Amino acid sequence: MKTKIDLTGMKIPNHVAIILDGNGRWAKKRLMPRNYGHVRGAKTVEQICEDAWNMGIHYLTVYAFSTENWKRPQSEVDALMKLLKNYLKDCIERSNSNNMRVRVIGDKTGLNDAIREKIEELEQLTKDNTGLNFTIAINYGSRDEMVRAMKLMANDVKNGSIEPECITETTFENYLDTAGIPDPDLLIRTSGEQRLSNYLLWQLAYTEFYFTDVLWPDFSEEELANAVLAYNKRDRRFGKISTEDEA
Repeated sequence: MKTKIDLTGMKIPNHVAIILDGNGRWAKKRLMPRNYGHVRGAKTVEQICEDAWNMGIHYLTVYAFSTENWKRPQSEVDALMKLLKNYLKDCIERSNSNNMRVRVIGDKTGLNDAIREKIEELEQLTKDNTGLNFTIAINYGSRDEMVRAMKLMANDVKNGSIEPECITETTFENYLDTAGIPDPDLLIRTSGEQRLSNYLLWQLAYTEFYFTDVLWPDFSEEELANAVLAYNKRDRRFGKISTEDEA
């Protein structure tokens, strides 16, 4: 039996972003099809949402399907879309019972009507919940997000809603998919990969990164606690000098 990690007195990140990596490799190690790994990975997401809230994390954002994932074999893409649709459907009841607010970021125009309808229903039915703020990135790419934001902002400049000289970082952030959501304090990527893969590039400017070799379906409350422990060892200066350097 594993000993539960004591986080008493620790700084708990307000917002944790996760790149869910390793579902396919997890399934391959078990001589199972890749989609089996995605199914198990979805179950892990459900548990980590509960664990995160119990630890005191208020925002959790996960990378479920990127704009680049369309390049995967069609059979896997079809299976992932079916899984996402079912997950979103089940998420409505689960989110309300757990008082969890759910939002979806990404280019929704690239998704089929059934999935877009489920997203709209899920966001509407959970918008007043006051528990964990859970964000799912679907058909999401950070460069795509910023281009879409620029187009919207350029249109507002064109019609006179915004004066170019008044544009600030905050102005731009309000056009992003994540408008109203605080930037992540901690990014976790599983499976040993150490890159951002076009994920929240603007939002991660001052985020602490934590990489683990654990494959996503095996990620657990203990692994999340390990990430929080590592986060507590970081000195987040945001461009300032440390108190030690001042001495």
